[in-house]
Amino acid sequence: MKYLAGRLGALLAVVAVIGLLPRLTRTDPALTILHARYADRPPTPAVLDAIRAETGLDGGPLHVLGRWASGLPHGDLGESWVSGQPVGPDVTSALGTSLTLMGASLAVAVLLALALVAGTLRRGARRRLVTTRAGVGAAVLAALPEFLLAAVLATVLSVQLGWFPALGWGDAGQAVLPALAMGLPAGALLGRLLDDALPAAFAEPWARASTAHGMPARRIAAHALRRTAPALLPQLGLVVVGLTGGAVAVETLYAVPGLGGTALAAALAQDLPVLQACVLLLLLL
Repeated sequence: MKYLAGRLGALLAVVAVIGLLPRLTRTDPALTILHARYADRPPTPAVLDAIRAETGLDGGPLHVLGRWASGLPHGDLGESWVSGQPVGPDVTSALGTSLTLMGASLAVAVLLALALVAGTLRRGARRRLVTTRAGVGAAVLAALPEFLLAAVLATVLSVQLGWFPALGWGDAGQAVLPALAMGLPAGALLGRLLDDALPAAFAEPWARASTAHGMPARRIAAHALRRTAPALLPQLGLVVVGLTGGAVAVETLYAVPGLGGTALAAALAQDLPVLQACVLLLLLL
């Protein structure tokens, strides 16, 4: 109960901070809206007061938070300061794009992780355990920044070889390079963790008994994977969220209209309602 209460309190605190972002910024929100919508109008006090009254920024922090939070149950995420349009449709579309890219990246990560532990699975199922692990290559790949890997992949596979398109989003070919750039480091990390956990699973009594009773090596390897999966689920959850929210550089490089790129554009334009919606969706995820 205390655990759930603490989590609920943390959730409410983060939601409150998100709702108060217009008040926490160092710049005047009314001035930001003026520059975005009415660039030809002078920033007089009367004009700024009118913008504050129009957007509800004149009611104080609690009024701003209450107005923003009251719309959340109805799916109302506010209106963009730049375009004046509802935030929900654009941010929801960006989330769908990011989730699609995340799914493709996660598939790459799982396939790479299985490839890295294939040797350990084969040896362990046949009771020939050795101290060899996934290797230095997997560690280096796991440590590579996504933006660096994305730039290398775009240069080699797109510009030099012309195998895949470098920009845009819409067909399967345009998802290959972003999925590789995000999935390879994640897969290398998961592969190293899984490779470290498998020897302990193969050393358990069930593995020796299964081998003694003539169980096929494929079934023993599959059961060892199931034994190690629960310990890796928390890390897998962090990878999923990281693939969705930490893809700003990759989405920007490949011109993918995802949630990370949307949040970055909103931050640069000081369009705080859009930024609020992006952070809230990532928090819910």
